Amino acid sequence: MSGDAGGVSGGKGPGAGQAGAGEEAGAAGGPDAGGRPGAGEKTARRRGRPSRTAAEESGPGARERILDAAREQFAERGYDKTSMRGIAKAAGVDAALVHHYFGTKDDVFAAAIEVSFEPTTVVPAIIGGPREAIGERLARFFIGVWENPATRAPLLATIRSAMTHEAAAKVLRGFVLRRLLERIAADLDVPEPKFRAELAASHMIGIAILRYVIQVEPLASADPEEIVAQVAPTLQRYLTQP
Repeated sequence: MSGDAGGVSGGKGPGAGQAGAGEEAGAAGGPDAGGRPGAGEKTARRRGRPSRTAAEESGPGARERILDAAREQFAERGYDKTSMRGIAKAAGVDAALVHHYFGTKDDVFAAAIEVSFEPTTVVPAIIGGPREAIGERLARFFIGVWENPATRAPLLATIRSAMTHEAAAKVLRGFVLRRLLERIAADLDVPEPKFRAELAASHMIGIAILRYVIQVEPLASADPEEIVAQVAPTLQRYLTQP
């Protein structure tokens, strides 16, 4: 029987309203004398499921606030030093609510960077135009994501954390490689699409590390259009050359 079931308080029968043995059993978490759930049993809930009060106090937009806080925490602290409690505190919600929406830290980490790529809309946009300009479209999209401060933060967290933590590396492989580049290469119907996607990824991630993480000059301060112009032919060759 669920611990959240109503109709327990104000029960009828002998001893109602008195501190009898039944109430003592209920306070300890066991059934009362009538076999009904006790107070301790009523308040118990599964881990990761917020109380009704916490859910109500969170209000509309709680999930988005959690994601915003997670992006900031992961970008500033890295994967290892970010905690679910820290994310909850930054978002102004109960920690159980973070577990309720996302489950584990790996799950909230993945969700935090997914908005940077949105592969369901990106892939059709990149492969939908002329084949001879796919390298330019891909380069422009990738540099554009990094140039946007809102999407750069979770990517910085991913790149920095992927070097030392498997969960971050898994996210990087899953979103940047499999859900984006491998799908693009596969839709082009070329030999060895996975290998070509990995070559393209190595090129773009290398640029991201040098420009945005290590900030090596003159690449760090180069005009984005210049980078696109230089990178696009290489990506074009990776993805379309027979």
